[in-house]
Amino acid sequence: MLDPDKNTSICIIGAGGIVNDAHLPAYAIAGFRVVGIYDRDVEKAKNLANKFEIPTAYASLDQMIQAHPNAVFDIALPASEIISVLEQLPHGAAVLIQKPMGTNYQEALAIKACTERKSMKAGINFQLRYAPFIHAAREIVTRGDIGELYDIEVHVNVFTPWHLWTFLYGKPRLEILYHSIHYLDLVRSFLGDPIGIYAKTVKHPSLQNLASVRTNMIMDYGETVRANILTNHCHEFGYHNQQSYIKFEGTKGAIKINMGVLIDYPRGVPDKFEFVIMEDGKQPEWQELPIEGGWFPHAFIGTMQQVMLCAEGKIATPGNSVDDALKTMACVEAAYLSSEKGSILLSDIQ
Repeated sequence: MLDPDKNTSICIIGAGGIVNDAHLPAYAIAGFRVVGIYDRDVEKAKNLANKFEIPTAYASLDQMIQAHPNAVFDIALPASEIISVLEQLPHGAAVLIQKPMGTNYQEALAIKACTERKSMKAGINFQLRYAPFIHAAREIVTRGDIGELYDIEVHVNVFTPWHLWTFLYGKPRLEILYHSIHYLDLVRSFLGDPIGIYAKTVKHPSLQNLASVRTNMIMDYGETVRANILTNHCHEFGYHNQQSYIKFEGTKGAIKINMGVLIDYPRGVPDKFEFVIMEDGKQPEWQELPIEGGWFPHAFIGTMQQVMLCAEGKIATPGNSVDDALKTMACVEAAYLSSEKGSILLSDIQ
């Protein structure tokens, strides 16, 4: 596996919670070199610079660009601000763009067009596909240990404290765009692009100031392969029956990953990785595989690593490229359209 040059400079645009909780801890673990940070709230940038020993918190984006024109720029901003920042970056810049890739498919197209016009080496921060437990699952699947993969299920039943992300209040789209988008991208990374999407996403009676927070989705892969995503972020009855898992089933075995970070959030519980491989004449016996690292912050190493390798010319295109991410955004758009169109009415059945 290729490793990026640890001397490659990273400049971070944005000093919000995700940078503090995931980006900078991940880069510290990986030994990546962060040389500057900028945020409109200068004090927030200075605080993170001090906490993570970043040499300079810049007073303006232009100052940081002038000081490090060849850096990899990590844009950790709301989707609505991405285009304006991309326009300010140098031609040919390497950029990692925070997910989602715009607030809808049209914005995603505009982001793609901007990066192409400016010849950028651009990736989107869909990081779940780079989580350590997903690396382990992909190795097992790729080796053929569980046979032909024919079923992926994601089930999330948790209580998410939405008040921690006040910028989401009043947004027309929430759960799929900001959360289940990860699962759509993950399934695509294993099964490729679906034929279509069936979906219904709904609000919660006590959260009328938020858009939908509960979702059912089926990714259509034909008559043999099943991919289901079921999420409920409003299970407020203690964490005893909270669950958050990804399950893979193949013709010779299965994998189940319990994602602890979402349970009793933000405290979380430990992840758990289990797998079973069928053997003739033997009863199925599940085994636990120890995994070092989790979704937060370790998965954020992978997305940045891909852009760094591309910037260094070691790979032609990052695995999380804007071209690939656009297909995930198409799945998001299809899901919302499916939800809006509604079900087949029983009154129409003759």
